[in-house]
Amino acid sequence: MKLTLPPSLSSPLARSIFAWFILRVLLSALIAAHGWARLIAGGVPPFGEFLIAQGFPAGFYFAALVTAIEIAGSILLLLGRVVAPVCAILAFIYAMGIALVHAQEGWFVVGLGRNGSEYSVLLIVCLLLTGLQHVRSKEED
Repeated sequence: MKLTLPPSLSSPLARSIFAWFILRVLLSALIAAHGWARLIAGGVPPFGEFLIAQGFPAGFYFAALVTAIEIAGSILLLLGRVVAPVCAILAFIYAMGIALVHAQEGWFVVGLGRNGSEYSVLLIVCLLLTGLQHVRSKEED
């Protein structure tokens, strides 16, 4: 199928840049929703209690830190600032979520299962690939 694109998206490079930009903005929105929802709904203390039950000392502070990283990280992603480190940190957080919660629930989030790993895996892959797009090589410096 052949589409008519606006002149600004006529080259493969322009489409690639635009696509990575849209993915980065979407990731920032999804991650912001996760952090802000926990904060506004009063979910930080229960998250902290869960972490304590998993053996983490100072669970409330870890929960607050994760929430702050999601909120601040989503803003940094949106602005295109320190993207690679932010993506790596968020990918680590969501990998820990898989290890602590989602893996034991199976693969599927809905349908054939509930609260599984599939969405977190998708987020991690998108974060790592987005971060990779923002790593500068020595030739670029």
